[in-house]
Amino acid sequence: MLISYDWLKQLIPLNKPAAEIAALLTDSGLEVEGLYPFERIKGSLQGIVIGEVLTCEKHPDADKLKVTTVDIGEDQPKNIVCGAANVTAGQKVVVATESAVLYPFSGESFQIKKSKIRGAVSEGMICAEDEIGLGASHAGIMVLDTELPNGTPAAEYFGLGSDIIFEIGLTPNRADAASHYGVARELQALLPIRCQLPDVTGFKVSNNTRPMAIEIADPEGCPRYAGLTITGVTVGDSPEWLRDRLRSIGLSPINNVVDVTNYVLHELGQPLHAFDANKITGNKIIVKRAEEGTSFVTLDGVERKLRSTDLMICNTAEPMVIAGVFGGKNSGVSADTTTIFLESAYFIPAGIRRSSQTHGIKTDSSFRFERGTDPEMVPYALKRAALLIQEVAGGEVSSEINDVYPQPVAPFQIKISLNRVQRLIGQYIDKERIKTILADLQIRISEETETHLTVLVPPHKVDVTREADVIEEILRIYGYNNIVLHENISASYLAKFPHPNPEELKHNIFNLLSGSGFSEIITNSLSDSAYYETPENPDAELVRILNYNSQDLDVLRKTLVFSGLEVLRRNINRRQKDLKLYELGKVYRKADEKYKEGQKLALFLTGNGTAETWLQKSDKATFHYLAGVVQQVLTKLARPDYSLQALQHPYLSDGVAYLKNDTVVAELGLLDERICKKLDIKEPVWYAELNWDYLIRNYKNQLVFRELAKFPEVRRDLSLVIDQLITFEEIKTIARRTERKLLQDINVFDVYQGDKIETGKKAYAISFTLLDPSQTLTDKVIDATMNRLMQQFEKQLGALIRK
Repeated sequence: MLISYDWLKQLIPLNKPAAEIAALLTDSGLEVEGLYPFERIKGSLQGIVIGEVLTCEKHPDADKLKVTTVDIGEDQPKNIVCGAANVTAGQKVVVATESAVLYPFSGESFQIKKSKIRGAVSEGMICAEDEIGLGASHAGIMVLDTELPNGTPAAEYFGLGSDIIFEIGLTPNRADAASHYGVARELQALLPIRCQLPDVTGFKVSNNTRPMAIEIADPEGCPRYAGLTITGVTVGDSPEWLRDRLRSIGLSPINNVVDVTNYVLHELGQPLHAFDANKITGNKIIVKRAEEGTSFVTLDGVERKLRSTDLMICNTAEPMVIAGVFGGKNSGVSADTTTIFLESAYFIPAGIRRSSQTHGIKTDSSFRFERGTDPEMVPYALKRAALLIQEVAGGEVSSEINDVYPQPVAPFQIKISLNRVQRLIGQYIDKERIKTILADLQIRISEETETHLTVLVPPHKVDVTREADVIEEILRIYGYNNIVLHENISASYLAKFPHPNPEELKHNIFNLLSGSGFSEIITNSLSDSAYYETPENPDAELVRILNYNSQDLDVLRKTLVFSGLEVLRRNINRRQKDLKLYELGKVYRKADEKYKEGQKLALFLTGNGTAETWLQKSDKATFHYLAGVVQQVLTKLARPDYSLQALQHPYLSDGVAYLKNDTVVAELGLLDERICKKLDIKEPVWYAELNWDYLIRNYKNQLVFRELAKFPEVRRDLSLVIDQLITFEEIKTIARRTERKLLQDINVFDVYQGDKIETGKKAYAISFTLLDPSQTLTDKVIDATMNRLMQQFEKQLGALIRK
């Protein structure tokens, strides 16, 4: 939200530097994210002053030039060569001094330098209006009628003083501060200065020739609706002061009537709408819900289908405006409008937000209505706008204010305990100071005892509905920085700490991955449905966003694959091709009409796994490199005892799954080319996804210490010729079942597939490590063990043992 300092000063007399005001607002909860100068014209006429032509002589070497001396308030007059036909001695003129930068009405900017023109020294420039950006005329120099002393900045003469703009990061709960008057109210509580609403005592009704009937058919959606009619209006451009005000806060002027409604919105926080009164069929306003499926064309020319939940402003024949959100194309003010009906209303926030979200429309009006406006500001804003419209567009008020307010919104009545104020804030605040703060916040005290205050909170403070909210208001104004922190900070409640601590485990795994050369990424949970489905094959598991802002972000992601590939693509396109990335993020899906979410840890590997050094050449990333990292993570999370099986995965062309008791703990493999092609990635990408929720839920931090074996271990090797479809995991499982006591480790150290063995077969060279912790193994025991293993391999796998 943008706030003009000059505009603010019209509502509250401030004389402090803008930076000091910004600090006050930030400390109270209205965070000022930036301070920016606003220039009414580019350059703000810096270096340009009022001067007086003392002498004017014809240039000796140029018929069309004149040599002048000009007093600009310095010790010595300046010599200036001028080509304007209308320059003469005695004139008050606009002078660009040496080093000034001029921004002309058209063309490029240029700097004034001391120079010689046809042999005559020129120390400045006497300006025409187009040369300093004030207009398009180049008929001659500007001749001023002023008594201002020479040397006065030209910006002062033209009323072009600079302004400072506050950029405030307005939180959703601070609807009361969504205007210049709202910020002024805040400063009133922070400073011993009263703020003042704009004067509307000049408002009067000239006649009652154009009354407008109002009917609220849905008082639950619209508790208050008011309006008046102004006739004899001339729609045209706004005066410069009004256009400057709107430009200063980032708005583009439209016409004088619409500009006034925008001005009042940002001044008072009350949205208004101007209708062409002659387009209101039946001379009646009806506030009611739309009929489901009704077509309605909005101001932007888009035809929209209304829903039965949409609150509409209608005439007797058709809807004209989506209440509080956006106007219709056929009822607005145009250049031909001469009579307007001015609307001011209070709508229930939830309904406005629903319509805004449904139709994907965000406006300054909906921004305020959906957060909550002040119902008591409705008639005041009407009077303020009517006076301004009469000032800038003419006309006269031709109806009484028709204010329909069947059930006034009452202030919130809240009882607060002074002891609780002290307990929640952590510091004693004098009762009189509390009462002063409440009064400055326009919170009235209806009842007072020694220990309690009963207060009436005005409706514009939509977020103050409980005792704790009132205490927070007191604290904001008293000042967070004024609270003394004691050496021993205490709390009335101690939260239970989870065990194991998920954050600590995450930190440990992140350190492990970062130490292995991986970089963390954080990506958007919103994704593109086109990654998952086609029009012919929709994905029923997708969690769809009903009111998405972008077609490319219309679902919640089912997997971390695509958001990670987007990061890979961005880096690869910038010639960063050796990438190791990881992300811990949530994924979402719909199953059995329920929405489910879970956390996954994703690893991406592409390019070279190891960098080139003087000791070694770079090596391409491989399955086994990433598998090693996955095994490290599983071991760190106390899950080294898993089994492996071949994986059929929609995104992986080949891979394995790590299982624990039939639960998939991790999946690892090469991403399918068709998946990578969707994001224009040509390089192979290895991908692993770990079931983070399961790993954290089943983590047991129980270390078991064993005495080192006193007896030596023994290694025996076997060469097995087996069917190509048999996996090492099957061999390992059979071996573990066959010998549970002595077998310590099993490992493949060579694999052969070729013409020296039967087609469809492969040869594994496997080592077996045996150890008896209670005695030295004898050859008899070792041979018996190996024989049992060979028998089972031959029996269960049909293996040929090379002895």
